[in-house]
Amino acid sequence: MTQENQTKTDVLRASRLSVAPMMDWTDRHCRYFHRLMSGATLLYTEMVTAPALVRGGALHLLEFNAEEHPVALQLGGSDPVELAQAARLGVDAGYDEINLNCGCPSDRVQSGTFGAILMKTPTLVADCARAMMDAVGCEITVKCRIGVDDQDPEAVLPAFLEAVREAGVRRVQIHARKAWLQGLSPKENRDIPPLDYDLVLRMRSRFPDLHLSVNGGIESLEQAEDFLNAGLDGVMIGRAAYHRPWDILGEADSRIHGAAPSGQSAEDIARAMLPYIEAHLTSGGKLHQVTRHMLGLFAGRPGARVWRRVLSEGASRAGAGPALVEEALAQVDQGQAA
Repeated sequence: MTQENQTKTDVLRASRLSVAPMMDWTDRHCRYFHRLMSGATLLYTEMVTAPALVRGGALHLLEFNAEEHPVALQLGGSDPVELAQAARLGVDAGYDEINLNCGCPSDRVQSGTFGAILMKTPTLVADCARAMMDAVGCEITVKCRIGVDDQDPEAVLPAFLEAVREAGVRRVQIHARKAWLQGLSPKENRDIPPLDYDLVLRMRSRFPDLHLSVNGGIESLEQAEDFLNAGLDGVMIGRAAYHRPWDILGEADSRIHGAAPSGQSAEDIARAMLPYIEAHLTSGGKLHQVTRHMLGLFAGRPGARVWRRVLSEGASRAGAGPALVEEALAQVDQGQAA
């Protein structure tokens, strides 16, 4: 098996569970933190726009740690030529998969004619995917909604999937909500439009040759297991994985990916982050850039509040470093012993 095919196989296996791309959240520090908890789950970058890479030369947006593999780059854009160039840059940087964003509802994304608004132009999405596949050898995938605004998802989603399948796309992640491009904020678009998991499940039988993952409102590994048992190929979890990372990722490898239990604890993960934090500070970084992603590590457990408070209040202070994390961890231990 060639290295390229081996990578595709590894990514396909990992995609049984993935952490959704989330703007301002799933940066390289967050992904490294998540990788310590789960070695097998597929991780995604925040959306990076093709114009920023191709026209703006913002190649620093592609930086990641080798420990993050398997890791996918999500691109935003609507110009096939530009997306092909951005995909090449992503592959050159070492990403294992390139994902096209057809789901983000923000005003900024709409003004650039990409994101969820692309649900209205499946032919253009197909052209973009085809151009990206012609440019690179890694997997090109698409993340979409079930429709936008007044579209009928029962008609729109199958037509969209047919278009991208015809272009050669074989893996699609479906956020099981509409996006309302007028009248709802991006935050409201994550909560208010009703979820339609049944529609996504029906697409599984209608498109047996596609690898379909469901996204949106998934709160637990139990829910993820239910979707996999119902026949879906993958589950993508967003906010729950960010706000309660240990609950989602701590047992993901054994429960979802079939690996032996790691024997790690949340405390072990906190300590494992210390060398990474030290290296980040040595390179000129700030503590809060890393620890802001760690606030939910002990969510729902004794000591969680003091952990959040110590890190939130202290991480931005001058000279803050690994000792602050150790202080917070010591207080967690005291809280659990009380």
